[in-house]
Amino acid sequence: MSFTNIRDFVDTLKRENDLVVIEAEVDPYLEIAEIHRRVIEEGGPALLFTNVKGSPFAVTTNLFGTMRRVDMAFGTRPEQLANKCVEAVNRLMPPSPKKLWQERSTVKELLSLMKVGMKDVSSSQAPIMQVKRTDKPMQGLPALTSWQLDGGPFITLPLVYTEHPELKSADHNLGMYRIQIYDDSTTGVHWQIQKGGGLHHHEAELRNEALPVSVIVGGPPSLIAAAIAPLPEKLPELLMASFVMGERLPVVDSGFEGHRIPAEAEFVIQGYVPPHERRMEGPFGDHYGYYSWAHEFPFLNVKHMYHRKNAIYPATIVGKPRQEDYYLGEYLVRLLSPAFPMVMPAVRKVHPYPETGVHSLAAAVVRESYSREALLSGFRILGEGQLSLTKFLMLTDQPVDLENFAELTEAVLERFKPETDLYVINNTSHDTLDYTGHKLNHGSKGILLGVGDVVRELPGVYEEGPIDEINDVAVFCRGCLTMSGASYEAEPQLAERLLHRLAAQETKWPLVFLVDDAQVANTQLSFLWTVFTRFNPASDIYAAMEVRNHHLSYKLPIVIDARMKPGYPDELFPREDIVELVDRRWKDYFPNGFKRG
Repeated sequence: MSFTNIRDFVDTLKRENDLVVIEAEVDPYLEIAEIHRRVIEEGGPALLFTNVKGSPFAVTTNLFGTMRRVDMAFGTRPEQLANKCVEAVNRLMPPSPKKLWQERSTVKELLSLMKVGMKDVSSSQAPIMQVKRTDKPMQGLPALTSWQLDGGPFITLPLVYTEHPELKSADHNLGMYRIQIYDDSTTGVHWQIQKGGGLHHHEAELRNEALPVSVIVGGPPSLIAAAIAPLPEKLPELLMASFVMGERLPVVDSGFEGHRIPAEAEFVIQGYVPPHERRMEGPFGDHYGYYSWAHEFPFLNVKHMYHRKNAIYPATIVGKPRQEDYYLGEYLVRLLSPAFPMVMPAVRKVHPYPETGVHSLAAAVVRESYSREALLSGFRILGEGQLSLTKFLMLTDQPVDLENFAELTEAVLERFKPETDLYVINNTSHDTLDYTGHKLNHGSKGILLGVGDVVRELPGVYEEGPIDEINDVAVFCRGCLTMSGASYEAEPQLAERLLHRLAAQETKWPLVFLVDDAQVANTQLSFLWTVFTRFNPASDIYAAMEVRNHHLSYKLPIVIDARMKPGYPDELFPREDIVELVDRRWKDYFPNGFKRG
């Protein structure tokens, strides 16, 4: 099933008892977010708030808070077709009439892609054109404030449409960049590095021109998948949305700078981003699980807003994993992973880890048909689109399940040769939301290889006794420990002293993470989120080393300091009075309870 708009998806979830309507009045300032967080933590249903304080519009959240709902929203056909196409290409090479005949069913499905694209409809056939507001255009828009230190309300599912100032619609971008509401006619635009909308703005600034922007809220769910997918720079997101829908995307000429907008959207906000002007944007509690601080970003002067009659405002809440973006990320990995070997032939599988905020960690199964081919694949991955923002990359040639991080880590550590297989590259770009590099958009990268034959047996139980200044030790997997002691602020040199003590006792454990609480090793989620969002490879990896022919040759053990450090943003916690408010009102929201996943 494909959905042409959000409300059809909402209606379907209602019929399947996977959406709860909350009729009690709720506040878009912190209250809705706290309700949402509790429901998603329980694997609960989508939510529709019909009585939102200060707004005439209903709000829906948690539409994508389980893999079941994600699969419902986007369907399984795109994923199945992507897999079949890749498999067919491999079987067809080199092509022959016999092979084409054998793959005729797949070829027929491929020909169906000729139907992918946009379909122009008239204004009378476009619900989005039903209401146009020019005076205080965003007044009453129920944008949510999710965390108490947020700089204001934000549109959290914005689909930001831009066009190249010269090439126009031939080079368009649809991206999800958070939108802070400053007032009824001005917003911030959080364009990050490596994002297409930011590139369009850069080109406009080179011409000293304002950039026309359309912010779309709602429409076919496939638009959301397309906007967050790490597509190649020149692949149109609207085409991707049509592919996920399985039919042409209805669009209408909005009468604004030639922008054709989705006819079934709920809201479209249009205006101009002026050149060479910035405004403080943030803070914002983001999907890394911390606040991103306030920085100067471009802003949008809103000219008007279109919306449907009785529009429904879709929103999401981000924070510590797992939130909705986790499930959306998992879907996109499944959808796009089959294509990676087509553009990177030596790469078998790639898996970014949404538990870490996506860009903090990725892993790949690669080919090693000759010595050091795996390293070449690592450089190839780090040069591919948004994968270039990866902070730490782990590579193996073993056929492991990359979603099982313990299995991957053991395969790598069994084969890892510290003299040649760890690379730390300083002075590189960082994801805008990653503050471990201590300067916005700047940091370092690490590549850890484990290929070929097994070179060591890994211990599985810690039996090496107490260590000075360490109060707790836990095993994450064979060969990998977490240890905790004093905080970084109290003992900033503890990691270096720990390294010397482990080396002196000739530890059998090749990899040790120094953390604030060793028990994060109990689950993959807590381990990945805590560890990989709290270290910068260039400044937090400790090992004995020497320079050999311009290469840093390391010795075991490797100690990584993943404690919270001064300058890191605050971890996200809800405000206590809001927690108490939601506790008191829980039966108002859910008089009949709700079904958990």
